[in-house]
Amino acid sequence: MNPIAYTRPSDIDAAVAAIGDPIDSSTARGDARFIAGGTNLTDLMKLHIMQPATLVDINRLELSRIEASEDGGISLGALARNAETAYHPLVRERYPLLSSAILAGASPQIRNMATDGGNLLQRTRCYYFYDRATPCNKREPGSGCSAIGGLTRQHAILGASEHCIATHPSDMCVALAALEATVHVTSRRGSREIPFADFHRLPGDRPDLDNTLAQDELITRITLPEADRFAAHSAYLKIRDRLSYAFALVSVAAALDVDDAGRIREARLALGGVAHKPWRRAEAEALLAGAMPEADVFGRAADALLDGAVGQGVNDFKIPLARRAIVRALTVAQAGTVTNLRHDRDLPDEGGAR
Repeated sequence: MNPIAYTRPSDIDAAVAAIGDPIDSSTARGDARFIAGGTNLTDLMKLHIMQPATLVDINRLELSRIEASEDGGISLGALARNAETAYHPLVRERYPLLSSAILAGASPQIRNMATDGGNLLQRTRCYYFYDRATPCNKREPGSGCSAIGGLTRQHAILGASEHCIATHPSDMCVALAALEATVHVTSRRGSREIPFADFHRLPGDRPDLDNTLAQDELITRITLPEADRFAAHSAYLKIRDRLSYAFALVSVAAALDVDDAGRIREARLALGGVAHKPWRRAEAEALLAGAMPEADVFGRAADALLDGAVGQGVNDFKIPLARRAIVRALTVAQAGTVTNLRHDRDLPDEGGAR
């Protein structure tokens, strides 16, 4: 057995103090980790992939509020549960793209337990990362990447490196990327804001680092800017092997601001299941701005978003699949947001019962 120290602070200052400052050897706590819902961390601990010496349980912290902000946006507490966020009236009204993305992920049981902050911290998805019998640069930097030349059906076609071709697993994060969220964090050194585009990172030569968060930094909330102009024309499309509880082969978050004449004023596009982080390209979105929503325009945007995509043989199919998914998601978004009625708590079923 591996001994683990456990503490359950009641306020933010005590939580960050319990982690310690890795820069200051007198306060550092070794491999300490915050734990909230634990839906990813506890699995990794059971498999001996992550073995923190200290767990700091943050569930007592006052970080679960979901509320409107003065600028017309919204603030999501880091400890708000995924299910609570997906079904919250403000999220469903102003950010249906986010609600749809969350409900496409995991299972109801996991969504009830998983937190918004924890969703951002999921480790990237790779068979070999979870198999301790194989070399993996994410687990042990410099040991090699077993995925390259191996089973790569789920793996990256964009932004990969010679050291890692894993993909980020989150659905929620794809929508947050498209909606240009901001992550708010704090530590003993103070607080800072991280634009969502800068939060996750590509593997490069350090695939063991999934994000730009320091070990002792605590996510306190996620904020989204006003996005009412996208609410009526957004869609989250997830292509997977089965309808539920499966990671995306390709997912697309698409949001359009359409004027009264039907022309696109602004567009947002993000891909999941294809890279080490949610994938966006400004040039792809720029191709849609000012254009009429037509299939050939959507196709050009898809080509720009996928420019440079490279398969690993087994996952070559992802490139044409992603192109078709992008065009389809944009087509659905242009037609108007489609609600997944299976997950809608307020609508009666076909027999009229609630």
